Amino acid sequence: MLRAAALALIGVLGAPVHAQERAAPVAPALLQLPPATAIARWPAPEARQGAAVDADHFYAVTNSRIGKYRKSDGVKVAEWVGNRIAIRHINSCIVDGTELVCANSNYPQTPMASSVEIFDTQTLKHLRSVPLGVRGGSLTWVERHQGRWWAMFANYDPPRSHLGRTHRDTKLVLFNQDWAEVGGYALPDSVLQKLAPNSISGGSFGADGLLYVTGHDAAEIYVLRIPGQGPVLEHIATVAAPLEGQAWAWDRSGERTIYAIRRAAGEVVVLKMPGISESGEASER
Repeated sequence: MLRAAALALIGVLGAPVHAQERAAPVAPALLQLPPATAIARWPAPEARQGAAVDADHFYAVTNSRIGKYRKSDGVKVAEWVGNRIAIRHINSCIVDGTELVCANSNYPQTPMASSVEIFDTQTLKHLRSVPLGVRGGSLTWVERHQGRWWAMFANYDPPRSHLGRTHRDTKLVLFNQDWAEVGGYALPDSVLQKLAPNSISGGSFGADGLLYVTGHDAAEIYVLRIPGQGPVLEHIATVAAPLEGQAWAWDRSGERTIYAIRRAAGEVVVLKMPGISESGEASER
């Protein structure tokens, strides 16, 4: 009798919360944006890992080599060739003032160790190194933003995984100006599922405050927002783009343009990006 009464009461009030099926959270729909379009292409044999750019020049990067080219005509004006033992795998570079700041790792060696290598943009002379040591992944890009250094540490699926980690262990780490770790974020599932078996290769903040990242080879750019709460970045849009993943850079002197690479063609490609307003809506910029 008591059991029957209890069952009847549950039928009226509903099952206890712990016994109810909890619906999985539904991710918000992605903003629909037009694709990025190529507006210029320049041959560059170093265009294997990434590209960087400033007001007058662009830089093509591969492992232990950097080429500097004039934006006006694509002519090579300088190069740096490093010691492959010391600087093994430059993944990306970005211009920070008068310095070219590059993310380097010992990939594919283990344990995974990384450093930040800094060059003079005028001469490509190596200025200094910031050794980050062994981390939970390989450094693929680094950028100064809002008074901190933001750095992506990549992980990969077997057979290139280490210590049982997979691409899902890729993480964004925040450092202060003294390179002490002060925080970080995880990637959302909607981006992680695009990466397997590889990881994030390029990334940079736009003037709109959004973070744009690319994978290893997919012809698309993922637009992320820093969350107001929680440890997971928000995926708000995916932009189709005629690039082959890898690293790239915003042309801060131009109108919504980036310099990326196409490895198969050995070229740097200049892309016009669609605009997004501060509220996360498509805009005409």
